[in-house]
Amino acid sequence: MSENLFDALNPRERLLMGPGPSTVPARILKAIGSPTLGHLDPQYIEYMDQTCEMIRRVYQTQNPLTFPVSGTGMAGMETVVSNLLEQGDEAIVMINGVFGGRMKDMMQRCGATVHTVEVPWGDTFTLQHFEDAVKQFPAAKMLAVVHAETSTGALQDLAGVGDVVHQAGMLLAVDAVTSIGGHDLQVDQWGIDAIYSGTQKCLACPPGLSPVSFSAKAIEVIEARKAPCQSWYLDVSMLKNYYTGSGGRAYHHTAPINMVYALREALQIVLEEGLEQRFERHRQMHLLLRKGLEELGLQYIPKQSLHTLNCVSVPDVIDEAKVRQRLLHEFDIEIGGGLGVFAGKAWRIGLMGHSATEKNVTTLLAALKKCL
Repeated sequence: MSENLFDALNPRERLLMGPGPSTVPARILKAIGSPTLGHLDPQYIEYMDQTCEMIRRVYQTQNPLTFPVSGTGMAGMETVVSNLLEQGDEAIVMINGVFGGRMKDMMQRCGATVHTVEVPWGDTFTLQHFEDAVKQFPAAKMLAVVHAETSTGALQDLAGVGDVVHQAGMLLAVDAVTSIGGHDLQVDQWGIDAIYSGTQKCLACPPGLSPVSFSAKAIEVIEARKAPCQSWYLDVSMLKNYYTGSGGRAYHHTAPINMVYALREALQIVLEEGLEQRFERHRQMHLLLRKGLEELGLQYIPKQSLHTLNCVSVPDVIDEAKVRQRLLHEFDIEIGGGLGVFAGKAWRIGLMGHSATEKNVTTLLAALKKCL
C-alpha cells in the first residue's frame, strides 16, 4: 500500500482584510459543492442565464451581452481590450496606479497606439482631464479608466465622463474589479460601453470569474473588426453565441460550472441585502476603520478613498512588512502591502463583501494596535 504524499487539506482560517480575495461565506462554499452538470445541460443553462441577469442588476444595465468570463479580473481586462482594439487603432488610458498601466500594456500587445494621461498615484482625474484628453487625441477609438484603483485605494468619479467620451466619438471602458458589489456602478446611466470586474472582492466569491458587460455600440465595434480577435479563448464574437444564443447555445469552451454556481449564490446574497444597503454598509465600515486608523496616527493616501480598499501611508519608523507578518502569523489576519511606488510604504486594507463588518474592523484595529 502506497503512502500518501501529502497531509490532508486543512488550511488555516484567516480573516481576509487585504486587497483580495475576501472572506467567502459558508453559503457560497456550499453552492460551489453542488453537483456538477454539463455546460450545455438545460438545467445549467438556466442557472447561467439567471447569473447573467443578476450581473445586469448589480451593474445597473440592460446590456444583453453581460456574462462571466472564465478567468479572474485580468481575463476580463483582456477580454475588453483585445475585442475592442486591433492593430493600428489608437486608445487613451488614464493612469493613476498599477491597473491603468496594465491596461496600457495589454493595449500595446494588441498593436494599438496608446496615449496616456497620468496623475500622481493616489490622485484621481477631473472632468477637465477627460475633456483635454479627447481633444488632444481625437483619433482614439476608446478611452479607458479605472473606477477603483486597487493599488492606491483611489475612487474615480465617473459622472459626466461618458458624455465627454461619446461626444468625441469614442468608447468608454471601465475597470471595476474592486468596486462591483461595494460601490455604486451605474453602467447605463454613466454611459459605460465596456466594463469588467472580479468575483473575489466585494462579491465575496472565490476568484475565477470576471463579470463583463458590453453596450450595443461596443458590439458594433467588435462586429466591424478588420481582423479576428487575437485571443481565441476570449473572442466575444464567439462567446456571445453561447451566453446569448436564442436559437441554441453554440459550444465554445467548457464553462467552470461550479464557479458559476458560486457566483450565482454570491449575487443572490448581494441582491437580497439590496444595492443601496450594501453600499451604505461598506461606507459605514470604511468610516469606522478610518477613524481607528487615524487615531493610531496613520494617514490615508488618496483624497477620494474607496470604501472597499483603504490605502494608508506607513511611517518610516515602522517596518510595514514585519507588522503584516505579525498580523498574519499571530492573529490570522491578512492585510496587503503597497504596490509599485508605494511598495514598502503603505498598507492596503480591504473591507469587501463578507469581510466588511464591525466585528472585523474592531478585531483588526485591536491587533494592529498591539503590533504597533
